[in-house]
Amino acid sequence: MSSPHIKSAAVAAALTALDEGRTPERPVYREAVRALLTALAARAPGRSVEVRVPPYGAVQCLPGPRHTRGTPPNVVEMDPPTWLALATGRLSWAEAVTEGRVRVSGSRADLSAQLPL
Repeated sequence: MSSPHIKSAAVAAALTALDEGRTPERPVYREAVRALLTALAARAPGRSVEVRVPPYGAVQCLPGPRHTRGTPPNVVEMDPPTWLALATGRLSWAEAVTEGRVRVSGSRADLSAQLPL
């Protein structure tokens, strides 16, 4: 499944900046992260896992028990460069977890079947 979000100008600009060793401009980074989070939520609708990419965004996804208050039991958190690499297939889920680039908690906090987008 190909998503138009992956081909967005913000995602392309953010990846180019990262490839060149630069930090993307904040508005570009924010738009790229949020576009890819939106694509994840569309691909895996639900509310059992919260995916956080501070400071730019968070979404709930994956079917299962719904969480409504406090810290969800199933959380995936990572920095923006890791999220862009995972979402676009530049980094595998297994590598990210093994290298400690992704923090996961809960039995449902495995996005390997949804990534890359």
